[in-house]
Amino acid sequence: MIEYIETAPVACMIFLITIVTSLYAFSNETVYRKFTLHPYSISRGQYLYTLITSGLIHKDWGHLFFNMLSFYFFAFTLERTVGHWQFGLIYLVSLVLSDLPTVAKHRHNQWYYSLGASGAISAVVFAFILFYPKAGMGLLLIPIYIPAYIFGFLYLIYCTYSSRYAQDGINHDAHFYGALSGIILTIMVFPQVIKIFFNAFGIII
Repeated sequence: MIEYIETAPVACMIFLITIVTSLYAFSNETVYRKFTLHPYSISRGQYLYTLITSGLIHKDWGHLFFNMLSFYFFAFTLERTVGHWQFGLIYLVSLVLSDLPTVAKHRHNQWYYSLGASGAISAVVFAFILFYPKAGMGLLLIPIYIPAYIFGFLYLIYCTYSSRYAQDGINHDAHFYGALSGIILTIMVFPQVIKIFFNAFGIII
């Protein structure tokens, strides 16, 4: 852990704050309610801060565990790769951008709420894929790994399909737009990644 603090301090801070805030919100209904994203209110200029705070809390232990496990696998390596402020920018801006389509989509639905860091974590995962497109990636508990760029492509297809047809209560739009935000922001703050990505396939640009 000390090594992570030294080499990836921003990721460590986000990791710890998210866990602590989520655990606190589990037992504090007021915090849980105030931090949750409510598109109906945001579209009317209220509670804009929840575009950030909704990424600091989670629905339950399982939601928190899977998000933080994904964060752990990719975020620390990414920060060491792109730099500290660059990582912080990608994460925080993606957290907001990933929720804006949700706000637009559900702006007339006063019963819709959303929470969790999934959008920002999707951004981290896809930023990682840009740097390491041939790294092995798979699903938890399924020991089958495929190249990261293929995994990312299939993931985007899954998010698109699920956003239209799934009735599982998961905000798949945040996952999809978080991934796109991660790609765009990574290229903006670290344009060399385009060369790195294509060089991984033997394409010199």
